[in-house]
Amino acid sequence: MRFLLFSLALLILTACAPKAPPPVAIQTPTRTIDYLSEVKPVLDRRCVVCHSCYNSPCQLKLSSFEGADRGASKKKVYNSMRLKTMDPTRLFIDADSTAGWRKKGFFSVTESSADSGFNNSFMLELLNHKMRHPKSSGSYHPEAEDLTCAENGSELGGYLEKHPNGGMPFGFPPLKKEEFNIIAGWLVQGAHGPTPDQQQALTAPAKKDLAAIQRWEDFFNAGDIKHAVTARYLYEHLFLAHITFDATGKTFYELIRSRTPPGKPIDLVATVRPYDDPLADKVYYRFRRIHSTIVYKTHMVFTLDNDEMVRLQQLFIKPPWQDKPHGIGYDPEVSANPFVAFAQIPVRSRYQFLLDHAHYIIMTFIRGPVCRGQIALNVIPDHFWVMFLDPEFDLSVRYPAFLRVHQDDLKMPIEQGSLFPILDLINNPYYRAIQHFFKARQDFYAAHYYQGLGYGAIWRGNRPGDSPLLTVYRHFDSASSHKGILGELPRTMWLIDYPLFERIYYALVAGFDVYGTMGHQLAIRLYMDTLRVEAESYFLEFMPVDVRKNMLQSWYGKISYRDIHAFQTTMPSGITFSTRDPKREFIEQLVGKWIPKSINIRFDPINYLHAGEKYPPLPEKYNSREDYLQGLRSVARPGTAFVRLFNNYNANLAYLRIRMPKGKKDIVASLVVNRWHDNVTYLFGEKGTLDSSKDRIDVLKGFIGSYPNYFFDVTVAQMPDFLDLLENMQDTPEDIARLKQYGVNRSREDFWPHYDWLQQRFLQDQPVRAGIFDLNRYYFHAD
Repeated sequence: MRFLLFSLALLILTACAPKAPPPVAIQTPTRTIDYLSEVKPVLDRRCVVCHSCYNSPCQLKLSSFEGADRGASKKKVYNSMRLKTMDPTRLFIDADSTAGWRKKGFFSVTESSADSGFNNSFMLELLNHKMRHPKSSGSYHPEAEDLTCAENGSELGGYLEKHPNGGMPFGFPPLKKEEFNIIAGWLVQGAHGPTPDQQQALTAPAKKDLAAIQRWEDFFNAGDIKHAVTARYLYEHLFLAHITFDATGKTFYELIRSRTPPGKPIDLVATVRPYDDPLADKVYYRFRRIHSTIVYKTHMVFTLDNDEMVRLQQLFIKPPWQDKPHGIGYDPEVSANPFVAFAQIPVRSRYQFLLDHAHYIIMTFIRGPVCRGQIALNVIPDHFWVMFLDPEFDLSVRYPAFLRVHQDDLKMPIEQGSLFPILDLINNPYYRAIQHFFKARQDFYAAHYYQGLGYGAIWRGNRPGDSPLLTVYRHFDSASSHKGILGELPRTMWLIDYPLFERIYYALVAGFDVYGTMGHQLAIRLYMDTLRVEAESYFLEFMPVDVRKNMLQSWYGKISYRDIHAFQTTMPSGITFSTRDPKREFIEQLVGKWIPKSINIRFDPINYLHAGEKYPPLPEKYNSREDYLQGLRSVARPGTAFVRLFNNYNANLAYLRIRMPKGKKDIVASLVVNRWHDNVTYLFGEKGTLDSSKDRIDVLKGFIGSYPNYFFDVTVAQMPDFLDLLENMQDTPEDIARLKQYGVNRSREDFWPHYDWLQQRFLQDQPVRAGIFDLNRYYFHAD
């Protein structure tokens, strides 16, 4: 009887189970479809825009054949509630074969079990479904926590039955017929990758770089201790870099550790963090060519040319060291604390290296291991400027013993690895340590600079390429950093000294594990809270004593001053201010009189308002680029319909194309929303800190950010109507229809031509530093 009941239940479940979609009939091409010249360009244009990083839906990375062959996984990289560490699944690192990825739970999206003339691979089924159901409707969240990743035909059939508009490209128009035929033909022919000769050409160093690679590998692998320790320090700061040996070069490499020396095939040392024990008798630093499609969100360029070689020799090899050079172990208490591991290297050398590459180092924090960074990025404001303490005024440089005395206070939660116990957050020893160092540092400065610090204490840069001032924009769950000062005067500014710079980098970049536990992620988040307060407090030391407390309090809304945990000194400001707006006066004097003109840092002429200036009116006529940008600026002030529109569309970053008359180059501008947060100390409930009435928009020339949320396309003749709409738009059918004329919704049939033009323009404007934009966060609702 039990057997009969079981059989009946099984029959019912089988009958109700979703059916796999039928195989797709494909006429086998009469010629061989080439992956590199035919397939890859289609994947790059239409698939890599969402499938390229940790945040790739189902971990499906299509930026290389190796990623397409690896396939997809049900395992989620982003899991803020993870209690156990996840086995890392970094492409080109954590497995080196298809079989290796299958053992890690990845399944194919290109294999087919259908009869000849048909194909039922997941890739083709999803592309074909979109061809048959081209209209997108509803909401599309490719990074949703509950994203379904079908592993077999039944699951795929159930998914498509439940989501009839869920074919690929996800929520965008389908491929063109000729594009579809290329992918279909490739799949039905077996989805082969590059030929051996093609693969060799892809992965081998470029001939023009061979001499530079040998020179740099000789430098990194020189036998003496000084070079060995220097190489380790540099590697730990460059492991995310896309390295070029020519500032104009477009061939990029990554610096890796190998068990094999130069001249031999690379045997990669795969560790979670760059300072982890390689578990090898000896490691060699090698350069491995990057042959995946370059995507902008992870493209952080670092140039190793002849000038850099000379500079590194000057900083690290030629000067006497603070201790006799000696080897360094890999005990976490040492390797996770750069102030201990590299104490023998002169502090001045370490700090000057960070300053020389300030933009790159800040960029790693802003765009580093976390491609989907709202949890990490809600610790920073939407817009702020960063400056640096000059080494001559940095007491950790002048008195290195100060760092040695406080080396235990400079320990970071990263020494616990990826398994930080949740209960340790209750009585967090690292929080107590950082508070102790913060206070000791402030007391030390007050004792030495009893007359205060003036403009001379701000690092002004040494070379035209230096970045003594930087702008950071947060675009909700992504961010971008830029040389110079962009936008209106921000609420907050940061001043960074050497100990703070190094801790920001090691805590949020070198030591952060995206596969780590909830405890690890929370510990880093709480630690960064204090680092932010430090940076803000160091800036406030330049303000008059009587305004510091209120200024800091204004940045934290209703949070009590005591709970901000800032340590203000009684050290006076070394500056005599003549206005009641010392923050504005300070930055205007800094830019106008202190930063060398050769550094080429100026106030943003579109967005920055000097004291007493107001938002400009709409131009009476539109005769120049500046007129169009002024018109946009005039409607970008807080409270306008333009700002409200962005809130309603859940957008933080949009690209605008203004089509100029024939013969003139079209204008491209980025519209960057600066959302008002009463404070950024929250762990949860960010919405409760937002005040949309104070939001504003910066209008910036060119492209800002990696994740555009919307596109606008307007002709010169349409600009007056477009700007009138932005200033006066109401939620009426008429105004919504007008907006649709200019806005490029994801469901528009002509979406791809708009995207292609903007992408191509970006690559033309910035041929070395540009990459493919990511569309995972494009406005989610399809009209």
